[in-house]
Amino acid sequence: MNIRQFNYSADNLGYLVYGDKTAIAIDGGAADEILACVKSKNLELTYVTNTHSHPDHTTGNPALLKGSAAVFLDFNTLKKKGRIEIDGEPIRVFHTPGHTKDSVCFHFDHILIAGDTLFNGKVGRCFTGDYQNFLKAIKQLLELPGKTIVYAGHDYVEEYLAFAKKLEPDNVHLDAYLKQYDPNHVCATLADERRVDPFLRFNDEKIISILKQKGLPAATELERWESLMSLM
Repeated sequence: MNIRQFNYSADNLGYLVYGDKTAIAIDGGAADEILACVKSKNLELTYVTNTHSHPDHTTGNPALLKGSAAVFLDFNTLKKKGRIEIDGEPIRVFHTPGHTKDSVCFHFDHILIAGDTLFNGKVGRCFTGDYQNFLKAIKQLLELPGKTIVYAGHDYVEEYLAFAKKLEPDNVHLDAYLKQYDPNHVCATLADERRVDPFLRFNDEKIISILKQKGLPAATELERWESLMSLM
């Protein structure tokens, strides 16, 4: 399968995932551009769906559905099915509550479309306040292979790398990560995310030491996770 990234609004990122014949739009705010791409590749837009229900991610749904014969897949359908097929190839759906209760991520081949659960450079904000289940969701994503390419719901790379550098100024991986950053195609491997994102390193001795220096709880994994989230 293939993936095409679309920038829209100030920093939103949407996606078209497609095979030889059919496609699915995920967070398709750039509706006109997505429909034009579908037409140019002689594809059938089969499904329209979202990583979560925040309006900046669902804004393109009406135009995509009006401009195609696609079926809309809501959260309950995604959670129940657990997978979608495009040209017979599976896309796995992870329920990742934390940013919102209805947050999901999509995984296929070596690609992860992570929405606002996991950005490039930082995790999303936990608007539900359910830190325990958010940690569980992140740990599930961390089980994926390091070569997995993370595609997020927004381009916050420069802002979040600046935060990481302030927290951990001697992290030698940060500059290399920024050099690879391309605002026209925003993504990074999960292995690189583990190196630069302090929120993914809640069990790292260095991060634990930083939390202790700040006087934050760090005795348990959940405490470390909550302490890191308090720094947002």
